[in-house]
Amino acid sequence: MADSHEKGAFQADIPADAVEEALRSVEHVAEVAQGAHVTEAAGAPEGVALEVEPAAERPADAGALAERVKSLEAQLELSQTKARETLGRLEEAHDRYLRSAADLENYRKRAAREKEEIQKFGAERLLKDLLPVVDGLDRALAAATSPDDPLRKGVELVRATFEQTLGRHGVKGFSALGQPFDPARHEALMQVPTADAAPGTVVLEHARGFTLNERLVRPAMVGVAVALPAAPAGGAAGETGEGGGAP
Repeated sequence: MADSHEKGAFQADIPADAVEEALRSVEHVAEVAQGAHVTEAAGAPEGVALEVEPAAERPADAGALAERVKSLEAQLELSQTKARETLGRLEEAHDRYLRSAADLENYRKRAAREKEEIQKFGAERLLKDLLPVVDGLDRALAAATSPDDPLRKGVELVRATFEQTLGRHGVKGFSALGQPFDPARHEALMQVPTADAAPGTVVLEHARGFTLNERLVRPAMVGVAVALPAAPAGGAAGETGEGGGAP
């Protein structure tokens, strides 16, 4: 070299971009490998070759790493615990939602049934108050002696009109005369000893029964036939006959 230089200095033809690339490599290795030992090597005519040797692990670094691992394990355990708690709360909320949805659906069905009940049977109380009027018309017709009586015809017309009006609202009347006694549809007011009908047959009717949309509103008030009492044997029978059969 023509010029004089300071002690320990050297000069080489190294491209600038190669130097910058080498510096970036050194910085990258320093970030990735902690405590790495970087040595500089020369000899290539066109650039700089770097040799990176991992430094020996130091006890301080091992202790810090262990502490870091413990900290991460504690954080992971805490995260798992919180996740389990959150999952439990979500399951409880989901169960509450399902129960609320089921209760809401049951309420909706119950409300629909109640609405239908009101529409079909809301006039039941009014009907029970009107049934005595129908009974009065029936008794008036039963008391009429002549079928050609104008008053009887007028009562029949009123009763027919009344029953047609009730029928438009689902009301139907039924008679039990001559039918076997049915405790689900008939109410027995008395027993009638008779030989003209089989025991258990309705032979008297004090009031007809009525239904509202197929639901029984009032049973028929009836008298039910029973068998005649057996006649006493021997002389007691003759005495009873002479006394006119009075007990």
